[in-house]
Amino acid sequence: MNPLESQLDYPLGDTLPASGTVLEVAPGVAWMRLPLPFALDHINLWLLREAGGWSAVDCGVALDASKQAWNAVLAGPLAGQPLQRVVATHCHPDHVGLADWLCQRFGVSLWMTTGEYAFARMMSAALPGVDGPSAVPHFERHGLADPDMLEKMRSRKSYYPSLVPSVPASYVRLQDGQSILAGGCSWRVITSSGHSPEHAALYCEQLNVLISGDMVLPRISTNVSVFAVEPEGNPLQQYLDSLERFAGLPDDVLVLPSHGRPFRGLHTRIRQLRDHHEARLAEVLAACADQPRSAAEIVPIMFRRPLDAHQLSFALGEALAHLHKLWRDGIVRRDTGNDGIIKFIKAHKVTVGP
Repeated sequence: MNPLESQLDYPLGDTLPASGTVLEVAPGVAWMRLPLPFALDHINLWLLREAGGWSAVDCGVALDASKQAWNAVLAGPLAGQPLQRVVATHCHPDHVGLADWLCQRFGVSLWMTTGEYAFARMMSAALPGVDGPSAVPHFERHGLADPDMLEKMRSRKSYYPSLVPSVPASYVRLQDGQSILAGGCSWRVITSSGHSPEHAALYCEQLNVLISGDMVLPRISTNVSVFAVEPEGNPLQQYLDSLERFAGLPDDVLVLPSHGRPFRGLHTRIRQLRDHHEARLAEVLAACADQPRSAAEIVPIMFRRPLDAHQLSFALGEALAHLHKLWRDGIVRRDTGNDGIIKFIKAHKVTVGP
């Protein structure tokens, strides 16, 4: 366990639900875990017991292994009881990939914020601007020149649709501050942005439980990226601002994250995340102190390991997110060279007059 993790409390220890099983973490709240085909190799799903059925929070990617795990859980631990609702915290494939499969199977609705639903529909349809090839000119402008990596990104046109082949044609809107009744308990919706457009976490005061989605994770910091569809965005600032929305929750709330183990110590973890980004900002600023740097040049400073095309797209987006915060704060300036590449350098104040 790393030093930061040791500051958190893991009430279940190292216990994990095996594939095809669930583990109760609070009254009426069950934990299900699915494999993912990424470096981040799992996602946690949360099942809320209803009268005669269950609500599912997130659902995994649309792969056969995920469907097999769902079938095992539905037939076994859930005793054949149906899903009555599918809730998706946000639009990323591991959270919404099987939503349509589950909604059609049980004839139920998808519950999601408008921002997340709209992006899921756009990306599942591979619309220009949110498809894989759209990232290529975006990253070229920010210094990526490796032809092999660019070709791999160019070939990812069907990446999102391969994991989210369809999204339900209608949905039930979740909004910030809204309370939804699930399992006889009231769950308050807490929306946030930075990691995704309108991420929804769920807090139950009665159970003192927070389903945090990807906003607060115990071991890793969630990805915060500038993407081609919003090239002038400032997602890191949005993410840091969004963490304030959890300020009023008890520190001993049981946090149920999408990745990693359930934990207590919410405000300790939020402080760690803020410290992490402050350290990365200082690191990026130091790199831009004496010479202009592109986002591609910042990547090996922030990520000191080999990256495949999938990882590199997120690393570039994250490097750019840190550069954009410094730029928006007036700490660095942004210039475009004759080669069309955008670079950033520390802004030096000029004193005019005596």
